[in-house]
Amino acid sequence: MKKAYYITLMGTLERRGNTLFFENEEVKRAIPINSTSEIHCFKPVSLTSGAIKILSEKNVPVHFYNKYGYYRGSYMPAEGQISGTVVIKQAEHHLDPERRLYVARQFVEGIKASMLAFLRSQGAENRRLKEIPVEGESPAELMGVESTLWREFYDVFASLLKHFEFRERNRRPPTDEVNALISYGNSVLYTVALSEIRKTYLHPAISFLHEPLERRYSLSLDIADIFKPVTVFRVILRLINRRQIREEHFERDVGVMLSSEGLKVFISELNGELGKKILHPRFRRNVSIRYLMRLECYSLVKHFLGDAKYRSLRAWW
Repeated sequence: MKKAYYITLMGTLERRGNTLFFENEEVKRAIPINSTSEIHCFKPVSLTSGAIKILSEKNVPVHFYNKYGYYRGSYMPAEGQISGTVVIKQAEHHLDPERRLYVARQFVEGIKASMLAFLRSQGAENRRLKEIPVEGESPAELMGVESTLWREFYDVFASLLKHFEFRERNRRPPTDEVNALISYGNSVLYTVALSEIRKTYLHPAISFLHEPLERRYSLSLDIADIFKPVTVFRVILRLINRRQIREEHFERDVGVMLSSEGLKVFISELNGELGKKILHPRFRRNVSIRYLMRLECYSLVKHFLGDAKYRSLRAWW
Protein backbone atom coordinates (compact mmCIF):
# COMPACT_ATOMS: atom_id res chain seq x y z
CA MET A 1 0.00 0.00 0.00
CA LYS A 2 1.22 3.49 -0.83
CA LYS A 3 2.23 5.80 2.02
CA ALA A 4 2.21 9.54 2.66
CA TYR A 5 5.55 11.37 2.71
CA TYR A 6 6.01 14.30 5.10
CA ILE A 7 8.58 17.07 4.63
CA THR A 8 9.44 19.19 7.68
CA LEU A 9 12.46 21.08 6.26
CA MET A 10 12.87 23.87 3.70
CA GLY A 11 14.18 22.69 0.36
CA THR A 12 13.42 21.70 -3.22
CA LEU A 13 11.72 18.77 -4.88
CA GLU A 14 13.41 17.87 -8.14
CA ARG A 15 13.62 15.01 -10.58
CA ARG A 16 16.76 13.10 -11.48
CA GLY A 17 16.18 10.38 -14.01
CA ASN A 18 13.08 8.52 -12.91
CA THR A 19 13.56 9.42 -9.24
CA LEU A 20 12.18 12.28 -7.15
CA PHE A 21 14.58 13.89 -4.69
CA PHE A 22 14.18 16.31 -1.80
CA GLU A 23 17.25 18.50 -1.36
CA ASN A 24 18.58 21.43 0.64
CA GLU A 25 22.06 22.47 1.77
CA GLU A 26 22.21 19.71 4.38
CA VAL A 27 19.98 16.91 3.07
CA LYS A 28 19.64 14.95 -0.15
CA ARG A 29 17.00 12.25 0.03
CA ALA A 30 15.28 10.12 -2.59
CA ILE A 31 11.49 9.84 -2.31
CA PRO A 32 10.05 6.45 -3.35
CA ILE A 33 7.61 7.99 -5.82
CA ASN A 34 6.04 4.68 -6.89
CA SER A 35 5.01 3.90 -3.31
CA THR A 36 4.01 7.45 -2.27
CA SER A 37 0.32 8.41 -2.05
CA GLU A 38 0.89 12.13 -1.47
CA ILE A 39 3.50 14.56 -0.13
CA HIS A 40 2.90 17.02 2.71
CA CYS A 41 5.15 20.10 3.01
CA PHE A 42 5.21 21.89 6.38
CA LYS A 43 8.05 24.24 5.42
CA PRO A 44 8.56 26.24 2.18
CA VAL A 45 9.37 23.75 -0.59
CA SER A 46 9.97 24.56 -4.26
CA LEU A 47 9.00 22.22 -7.12
CA THR A 48 11.08 22.11 -10.27
CA SER A 49 9.45 21.51 -13.64
CA GLY A 50 10.97 18.03 -13.66
CA ALA A 51 9.44 17.28 -10.26
CA ILE A 52 6.03 18.46 -11.45
CA LYS A 53 6.30 16.20 -14.48
CA ILE A 54 7.04 13.03 -12.49
CA LEU A 55 4.42 13.92 -9.86
CA SER A 56 1.90 14.23 -12.69
CA GLU A 57 2.99 10.96 -14.28
CA LYS A 58 2.62 9.10 -10.96
CA ASN A 59 -0.52 11.03 -9.92
CA VAL A 60 0.97 12.18 -6.60
CA PRO A 61 -0.46 15.41 -5.12
CA VAL A 62 1.63 17.77 -2.98
CA HIS A 63 -0.05 19.62 -0.10
CA PHE A 64 1.36 22.81 1.48
CA TYR A 65 0.85 24.20 5.00
CA ASN A 66 1.86 27.44 6.72
CA LYS A 67 3.92 27.59 9.90
CA TYR A 68 0.82 27.20 12.09
CA GLY A 69 -0.20 24.03 10.28
CA TYR A 70 -2.98 25.58 8.20
CA TYR A 71 -3.58 24.20 4.75
CA ARG A 72 -2.40 26.66 2.06
CA GLY A 73 -3.03 24.76 -1.15
CA SER A 74 -2.01 21.80 -3.28
CA TYR A 75 -0.34 20.85 -6.50
CA MET A 76 -2.95 18.50 -7.93
CA PRO A 77 -2.18 16.31 -10.96
CA ALA A 78 -4.94 15.88 -13.52
CA GLU A 79 -7.72 13.74 -12.08
CA GLY A 80 -7.01 10.04 -12.46
CA GLN A 81 -10.52 8.84 -11.67
CA ILE A 82 -13.18 10.58 -13.75
CA SER A 83 -16.84 9.73 -14.21
CA GLY A 84 -19.18 12.33 -15.65
CA THR A 85 -22.15 10.24 -14.52
CA VAL A 86 -21.07 10.26 -10.87
CA VAL A 87 -20.26 13.98 -10.84
CA ILE A 88 -23.63 14.83 -12.43
CA LYS A 89 -25.46 12.67 -9.88
CA GLN A 90 -23.41 14.18 -7.06
CA ALA A 91 -24.33 17.68 -8.26
CA GLU A 92 -28.00 16.71 -8.55
CA HIS A 93 -28.00 15.57 -4.92
CA HIS A 94 -26.36 18.84 -3.88
CA LEU A 95 -28.88 20.97 -5.79
CA ASP A 96 -31.93 19.09 -4.48
CA PRO A 97 -32.62 20.50 -0.96
CA GLU A 98 -34.16 17.29 0.39
CA ARG A 99 -31.46 14.98 -0.94
CA ARG A 100 -28.68 17.32 0.17
CA LEU A 101 -30.19 17.54 3.64
CA TYR A 102 -30.25 13.75 3.97
CA VAL A 103 -26.53 13.44 3.19
CA ALA A 104 -25.63 16.41 5.42
CA ARG A 105 -27.57 14.84 8.31
CA GLN A 106 -25.70 11.58 7.81
CA PHE A 107 -22.39 13.43 8.11
CA VAL A 108 -23.42 15.01 11.42
CA GLU A 109 -24.67 11.63 12.71
CA GLY A 110 -21.26 10.19 11.82
CA ILE A 111 -19.44 13.02 13.61
CA LYS A 112 -21.53 12.50 16.74
CA ALA A 113 -20.98 8.73 16.66
CA SER A 114 -17.19 9.23 16.37
CA MET A 115 -17.19 11.62 19.32
CA LEU A 116 -19.09 9.12 21.46
CA ALA A 117 -16.85 6.23 20.35
CA PHE A 118 -13.72 8.18 21.32
CA LEU A 119 -15.14 9.19 24.70
CA ARG A 120 -16.25 5.60 25.42
CA SER A 121 -12.72 4.41 24.70
CA GLN A 122 -11.51 6.85 27.38
CA GLY A 123 -14.20 5.92 29.90
CA ALA A 124 -15.65 9.44 29.63
CA GLU A 125 -19.10 9.18 28.10
CA ASN A 126 -21.10 12.40 28.10
CA ARG A 127 -24.88 12.24 28.51
CA ARG A 128 -25.47 15.80 27.29
CA LEU A 129 -23.60 15.15 24.05
CA LYS A 130 -25.42 11.86 23.59
CA GLU A 131 -28.81 13.53 23.93
CA ILE A 132 -28.22 16.35 21.42
CA PRO A 133 -30.63 15.61 18.54
CA VAL A 134 -29.28 15.75 14.99
CA GLU A 135 -32.12 17.78 13.54
CA GLY A 136 -32.36 20.67 11.12
CA GLU A 137 -34.23 21.91 8.10
CA SER A 138 -31.14 23.11 6.23
CA PRO A 139 -27.39 22.43 6.07
CA ALA A 140 -26.85 25.70 7.96
CA GLU A 141 -29.01 24.46 10.85
CA LEU A 142 -27.13 21.14 10.85
CA MET A 143 -23.85 23.08 10.99
CA GLY A 144 -25.24 24.71 14.12
CA VAL A 145 -25.91 21.27 15.59
CA GLU A 146 -22.35 20.24 14.72
CA SER A 147 -21.00 23.33 16.52
CA THR A 148 -23.02 22.40 19.62
CA LEU A 149 -21.66 18.85 19.49
CA TRP A 150 -18.08 20.12 19.26
CA ARG A 151 -18.54 22.48 22.22
CA GLU A 152 -19.72 19.60 24.40
CA PHE A 153 -16.93 17.38 23.08
CA TYR A 154 -14.25 20.00 23.75
CA ASP A 155 -15.39 20.33 27.38
CA VAL A 156 -14.99 16.60 28.03
CA PHE A 157 -11.76 16.40 26.04
CA ALA A 158 -10.25 19.22 28.12
CA SER A 159 -10.98 17.26 31.30
CA LEU A 160 -8.95 14.30 29.97
CA LEU A 161 -5.75 16.31 29.40
CA LYS A 162 -3.11 15.99 32.11
CA HIS A 163 -0.33 18.43 31.26
CA PHE A 164 -1.86 21.23 29.16
CA GLU A 165 -4.92 23.39 29.62
CA PHE A 166 -7.55 23.69 26.90
CA ARG A 167 -10.31 26.24 27.50
CA GLU A 168 -11.81 26.82 24.05
CA ARG A 169 -11.12 26.32 20.37
CA ASN A 170 -9.25 29.21 18.75
CA ARG A 171 -7.34 29.53 15.49
CA ARG A 172 -5.68 31.78 12.92
CA PRO A 173 -3.33 31.69 14.72
CA PRO A 174 -3.82 29.26 17.62
CA THR A 175 -2.98 30.85 20.96
CA ASP A 176 -2.07 27.76 23.00
CA GLU A 177 -0.41 24.39 22.56
CA VAL A 178 -3.54 22.23 22.35
CA ASN A 179 -5.14 24.48 19.75
CA ALA A 180 -1.92 24.34 17.74
CA LEU A 181 -2.04 20.54 17.74
CA ILE A 182 -5.70 20.55 16.71
CA SER A 183 -4.95 22.90 13.82
CA TYR A 184 -2.09 20.73 12.52
CA GLY A 185 -4.13 17.56 12.90
CA ASN A 186 -7.27 18.92 11.25
CA SER A 187 -5.30 20.22 8.27
CA VAL A 188 -3.52 16.92 7.70
CA LEU A 189 -6.78 14.99 7.98
CA TYR A 190 -8.40 17.36 5.48
CA THR A 191 -5.69 16.73 2.89
CA VAL A 192 -5.70 12.97 3.51
CA ALA A 193 -9.46 13.01 2.89
CA LEU A 194 -8.80 14.97 -0.30
CA SER A 195 -6.28 12.37 -1.46
CA GLU A 196 -8.75 9.54 -0.77
CA ILE A 197 -11.59 11.35 -2.56
CA ARG A 198 -9.37 11.68 -5.64
CA LYS A 199 -9.09 7.89 -5.78
CA THR A 200 -12.85 7.65 -6.31
CA TYR A 201 -15.18 9.23 -8.87
CA LEU A 202 -16.38 11.97 -6.51
CA HIS A 203 -15.71 15.66 -7.12
CA PRO A 204 -14.01 17.14 -4.01
CA ALA A 205 -15.59 20.60 -4.42
CA ILE A 206 -19.24 19.45 -4.33
CA SER A 207 -20.15 19.17 -0.65
CA PHE A 208 -23.31 18.71 1.41
CA LEU A 209 -22.80 19.84 5.01
CA HIS A 210 -20.24 22.57 4.31
CA GLU A 211 -21.00 25.16 1.66
CA PRO A 212 -18.91 24.83 -1.52
CA LEU A 213 -16.60 27.83 -1.87
CA GLU A 214 -14.02 28.87 -4.41
CA ARG A 215 -10.52 27.58 -3.69
CA ARG A 216 -11.75 25.01 -1.18
CA TYR A 217 -12.32 21.26 -1.57
CA SER A 218 -15.31 21.32 0.75
CA LEU A 219 -16.29 17.64 0.42
CA SER A 220 -12.96 16.91 2.13
CA LEU A 221 -14.24 18.85 5.15
CA ASP A 222 -17.44 16.80 5.19
CA ILE A 223 -15.51 13.51 5.12
CA ALA A 224 -12.67 14.54 7.45
CA ASP A 225 -15.00 15.76 10.21
CA ILE A 226 -16.37 12.23 10.69
CA PHE A 227 -12.88 10.95 11.50
CA LYS A 228 -11.46 13.81 13.60
CA PRO A 229 -12.47 12.56 17.07
CA VAL A 230 -11.09 9.04 16.55
CA THR A 231 -7.85 10.14 14.88
CA VAL A 232 -6.70 13.70 15.59
CA PHE A 233 -8.01 13.94 19.16
CA ARG A 234 -6.96 10.40 20.05
CA VAL A 235 -3.40 11.20 18.95
CA ILE A 236 -3.32 14.55 20.78
CA LEU A 237 -4.53 12.99 24.03
CA ARG A 238 -2.03 10.14 23.79
CA LEU A 239 0.97 12.37 23.05
CA ILE A 240 0.18 14.87 25.79
CA ASN A 241 -0.73 12.43 28.54
CA ARG A 242 2.32 10.25 27.81
CA ARG A 243 4.54 13.35 27.81
CA GLN A 244 5.72 12.64 24.27
CA ILE A 245 4.74 16.20 23.42
CA ARG A 246 5.91 18.78 25.96
CA GLU A 247 6.28 22.57 26.22
CA GLU A 248 9.71 22.49 24.58
CA HIS A 249 8.11 21.11 21.40
CA PHE A 250 6.41 24.48 20.72
CA GLU A 251 7.47 27.92 19.54
CA ARG A 252 5.71 31.28 19.82
CA ASP A 253 5.39 34.50 17.86
CA VAL A 254 1.92 36.04 17.46
CA GLY A 255 0.60 32.50 17.85
CA VAL A 256 1.75 29.04 18.90
CA MET A 257 3.27 26.50 16.50
CA LEU A 258 5.10 23.20 16.71
CA SER A 259 8.88 23.23 16.58
CA SER A 260 10.61 21.10 13.96
CA GLU A 261 11.11 18.32 16.50
CA GLY A 262 7.56 18.62 17.79
CA LEU A 263 6.22 18.47 14.25
CA LYS A 264 8.12 15.25 13.58
CA VAL A 265 6.75 13.63 16.74
CA PHE A 266 3.18 14.70 16.01
CA ILE A 267 3.15 13.81 12.31
CA SER A 268 4.73 10.43 12.95
CA GLU A 269 2.06 9.56 15.52
CA LEU A 270 -0.83 10.84 13.40
CA ASN A 271 0.40 9.04 10.29
CA GLY A 272 0.69 5.85 12.33
CA GLU A 273 -2.85 6.27 13.60
CA LEU A 274 -4.22 6.72 10.07
CA GLY A 275 -2.41 3.57 9.00
CA LYS A 276 -3.61 1.50 11.97
CA LYS A 277 -5.52 -1.63 10.93
CA ILE A 278 -8.86 -2.46 12.53
CA LEU A 279 -11.26 -5.31 11.88
CA HIS A 280 -14.12 -4.16 9.69
CA PRO A 281 -17.37 -5.69 11.01
CA ARG A 282 -18.98 -6.02 7.58
CA PHE A 283 -15.98 -7.04 5.45
CA ARG A 284 -14.48 -9.27 8.15
CA ARG A 285 -10.96 -8.13 7.34
CA ASN A 286 -8.48 -5.63 8.70
CA VAL A 287 -8.46 -2.24 6.99
CA SER A 288 -6.60 0.98 7.81
CA ILE A 289 -8.44 4.00 9.14
CA ARG A 290 -7.22 5.85 6.07
CA TYR A 291 -8.87 3.23 3.85
CA LEU A 292 -12.08 3.66 5.84
CA MET A 293 -12.16 7.22 4.50
CA ARG A 294 -12.07 5.86 0.95
CA LEU A 295 -14.82 3.36 1.77
CA GLU A 296 -16.91 6.30 2.96
CA CYS A 297 -16.46 7.87 -0.47
CA TYR A 298 -17.45 4.63 -2.22
CA SER A 299 -20.61 4.53 -0.09
CA LEU A 300 -21.46 8.03 -1.30
CA VAL A 301 -20.91 6.98 -4.92
CA LYS A 302 -23.36 4.09 -4.47
CA HIS A 303 -25.86 6.44 -2.88
CA PHE A 304 -25.66 8.98 -5.72
CA LEU A 305 -26.10 6.22 -8.31
CA GLY A 306 -29.07 4.77 -6.44
CA ASP A 307 -27.36 1.45 -5.68
CA ALA A 308 -27.48 1.67 -1.86
CA LYS A 309 -28.70 4.19 0.71
CA TYR A 310 -25.84 6.10 2.33
CA ARG A 311 -25.34 5.70 6.06
CA SER A 312 -22.30 7.45 7.43
CA LEU A 313 -19.64 5.59 9.38
CA ARG A 314 -20.47 4.81 12.98
CA ALA A 315 -17.05 4.48 14.59
CA TRP A 316 -16.74 1.38 16.76
CA TRP A 317 -13.11 1.45 17.90
